[in-house]
Amino acid sequence: MLERLNNIEKRFIEIDNEMLKPEVIQDIKKTMMLSKEKAGLQEAYDLYQEYKRVLSDIKEAKEMAKDPEFLEFSKEEISKLENEKKDLEAKIEIVLLPKDPNDFKNVIVEIRGAAGGDEANIFAGDLYRMYSKYAEKEGFKVEVLNAEESEAGGFSQIEFLIKGDNVYSKLKYESGAHRVQRVPSTETQGRVHTSTATVLVMPEADEDVEVEINPNDLRIDVYRSSGKGGQGVNTTDSAVRITHLPSGIVVTCQNERSQIQNKEHCMKMLKARLYEEKMRKQEEQLGLERRNKIGTGDRSEKIRTYNYPQNRVTDHRIGFTLKQLDRVMEGSLDEIIEALITEDQKRKLQDND
Repeated sequence: MLERLNNIEKRFIEIDNEMLKPEVIQDIKKTMMLSKEKAGLQEAYDLYQEYKRVLSDIKEAKEMAKDPEFLEFSKEEISKLENEKKDLEAKIEIVLLPKDPNDFKNVIVEIRGAAGGDEANIFAGDLYRMYSKYAEKEGFKVEVLNAEESEAGGFSQIEFLIKGDNVYSKLKYESGAHRVQRVPSTETQGRVHTSTATVLVMPEADEDVEVEINPNDLRIDVYRSSGKGGQGVNTTDSAVRITHLPSGIVVTCQNERSQIQNKEHCMKMLKARLYEEKMRKQEEQLGLERRNKIGTGDRSEKIRTYNYPQNRVTDHRIGFTLKQLDRVMEGSLDEIIEALITEDQKRKLQDND
């Protein structure tokens, strides 16, 4: 452990020195890469500095214990410091777990209404609002890439980008089928209905991600936008649909009035989908890692139930229940996300034993 911490400290200091060099300061791409690497090492570096301080204080307290006059005081101080040392070692153990290289990335989220007709689409809209509210609380930015609104409300499908620090590390557990139990506004008998919406969370495939897209593998269709969108939405062929022929992946965008902007959004979504598919195949080859993950990320896997009559939300993967559904739907997802992260860390620690 100490050897790894020493290496982290050494690299952290190297980055600091490198970022002060004039040629690096002028190279924006290099500066961004170093800043990201430094941010990834920051927590371990800070814990190591604290750990070294505690070790030094323990050594000093033991020296003081040699003086009978300070013996009792030193014993109390050593006991307190040993507990602090133990707590720090537990934190360091977690920080040194293998990092997901995508954790610092932005995400593209796709939500689709699934089983339940209009009510499923309305619920898809509720989930979009929930994630938007969460993003707002976290200081993240949301950019809608494509939205297909439902006549009854909500969306049959919506894709949006969430930008910020370490977004994927917080939202990567959200992929799967989300189930809602409530009385729809159209229900005259007051019966509770069950509907589902699927969520897919993909790391944004930015410039540092290698995803080969051969232009010859793409079929690009343009057509007239439909639905809400303001003046001129139905008057030009601005909507774009791109089909990636080898994989069969289809992406569409009609949100922007400009065909060029819609095409850019489509390519962003296609790259993220292909990258997600690449990750999935790699994990399947590893086998054990995928089985030990919290959920497979498949759309068909039921991961969470939102029960309105009981104001309850339950995550089925970890058996976690929170009777604060009203707050969750307003974006207070922290408790659920923290519980998922804690369970994920616990499983990884068990794998390391």
